[in-house]
Amino acid sequence: MTERRLHPVTPLRRAWAPVAVLIGWALHDPDQAQRQLDRLTTTTLLIALAVLIPAAALYGFLSWWFTHFAVTETELRIRTGLVFRRTAHIRLERIQAVDVTQPLLARVAGVAKLKLDVIGTDKKDELAFLGEGEARALRAELLARAAGFAPETAHEVGEAPAHRLLRVPPKVLALSLVLTGATWGSLAAALVVVPLLWFATHSLWTVLATGLPLLGAAGASSVGRFVAEYDWTVAESPDGLRIDRGLLDRVHETVPPGRVQTVRIVEPLLWRRRGWVRVELDVAGSSNSVLLPVAPREVAEAVVGRVLPGVTVPARPELSRPPRRAGRCVPLWWRGHGFTATDAVFAARHGLLRRSLALVPHAKIQSVRLTQGPWERRWGLADVHVDTGANKTVTARLRPVEEAAALLRAQAERSRTGRRDARPDRWMA
Repeated sequence: MTERRLHPVTPLRRAWAPVAVLIGWALHDPDQAQRQLDRLTTTTLLIALAVLIPAAALYGFLSWWFTHFAVTETELRIRTGLVFRRTAHIRLERIQAVDVTQPLLARVAGVAKLKLDVIGTDKKDELAFLGEGEARALRAELLARAAGFAPETAHEVGEAPAHRLLRVPPKVLALSLVLTGATWGSLAAALVVVPLLWFATHSLWTVLATGLPLLGAAGASSVGRFVAEYDWTVAESPDGLRIDRGLLDRVHETVPPGRVQTVRIVEPLLWRRRGWVRVELDVAGSSNSVLLPVAPREVAEAVVGRVLPGVTVPARPELSRPPRRAGRCVPLWWRGHGFTATDAVFAARHGLLRRSLALVPHAKIQSVRLTQGPWERRWGLADVHVDTGANKTVTARLRPVEEAAALLRAQAERSRTGRRDARPDRWMA
């Protein structure tokens, strides 16, 4: 077992930690920080900087020097800590995704960060930073080892070939963000709140303090998503679907095969005329949550078929609505609910303005529950909930109580049969 160190540029990143502590203290108590600065003379300030800068550089160097990692026959070991030592033992067979990310400055320096999704952990372990080539080679080796390749051959496997399925054009992405309800909601709030505040207070500062954040929120949400989802590309490879994205920070993610618990096809109101949808995911033990930021529905359904082999997305007429008496429990909005169970998935829809269709493979359902509120009992209705391995719940709402009871029994049997017949969750299977 040979231990390796991170890229030599890493101390520059870690040297900022002591400076960040001082900045955090100053922001936490700005008045006290200002008083302390007023007391300092120019000579004292120069002496403080002469001490702080070498101390920060020494901290960055020592933290890099005492960080090692190694790939053994069964695990990835990461040793960190200058004063308090920490050793992470990551079992290779529990690795389900390895992402390569490059923040803007890292791209300039030619380095990359390796993030690992491990079953049973909420927080990603990471190696920051490695040389870009070394990061991709280590990612390929870890995925090969997770797939069961022998240590002596894992180095030779290399990066699995990929076939590009689609790329989201920047113009389409930008237009989809403009047509997103959240953006228009923030703008509408600003247009309504600002005049009301002016008539109520006649204070320019109050109007600016309230209106500017509302306008900023509308722009920041759209611009932030555009920067993060720019050049969104989906490719298919033996180790899963690969996603490359980002304008400033480039991210290379992998949707782990067999670990997708739920797929949601989201259709905002203003997208319907263009036939666009957004595809979101729940992946067990992973933070990857978006498969497609925007795409034509037929293209999205084809990609969903790659994520969930053998699954056909039910057409809207195939989803049965709740009975009309459900309107007594949920006026008007009951029309947005629908449900069907195919041979492959439990499918539930909700929403009138922003439709969302959730697809849960039967093999991924961990438990099934039937619930009834007092008003639902009054009108003979019930909700059927299915819980997935990603700690999420999908609900078929406002079903007739007889249908819900039969669905509860039938779904429990489908889940048992699905888990028995499911293929193993293996890399490069």
